[in-house]
Amino acid sequence: MTDPADAAIKLAGIESLDHRDRVIVDLHALLDLLTKWQRVQNLVSRETLDQYWSRHVADSLQLLPLTRVSDRIGDLGSGGGFPALPMAIVAKDSDREFVLIESNQRKVSFLRAAAREFDLKVKVIAKRIDDTVSRETGHLDVITARALAPMPVLCGYAQRFWSPDTKALFLKGREHVDELAESAAIWHHDVVLRKSATDPQAAVVEITNLRPRF
Repeated sequence: MTDPADAAIKLAGIESLDHRDRVIVDLHALLDLLTKWQRVQNLVSRETLDQYWSRHVADSLQLLPLTRVSDRIGDLGSGGGFPALPMAIVAKDSDREFVLIESNQRKVSFLRAAAREFDLKVKVIAKRIDDTVSRETGHLDVITARALAPMPVLCGYAQRFWSPDTKALFLKGREHVDELAESAAIWHHDVVLRKSATDPQAAVVEITNLRPRF
């Protein structure tokens, strides 16, 4: 029987992976930790916890091949840790660093516990995105977000930390086409749409050259 962690790694398109055994053990341990904390804190939708491998892990990991091994990655509204924690687990042996911004204190406690548990290169900022400034995050090469806000709002969040060489990778559902049209009325941006590995109606929206129209 195929290990669900192995299947998720393949679905995310990162079959060639160093330290594969360690990654699989850690991804299983993350599920155990998430399940334990979920009993007292709603970290992810209860209806999706039994879809952990496809809905959460593979969905998160599909972003990793779109980053470089030296990137500093900022995750906005990290919540229960997706996409950041699975990415940080797989990338632990690279030079990637992760900055997670989350205002919910219980979720912050979970994120910090996971970072300690798996010895991850993760910094958690316990603040609202609107109250966080770029000197707290440092330079961000990549900005990620999942199930956080509509595209025009996401672009506003991301722009707070934007540099000329920054790109955003947003995991969006079936509404992404309409949201991009709304965003284009407010923001200049170059867009690449990539089909989601986990949902035929969803997409990974890659944004570069972001700047306000007005």
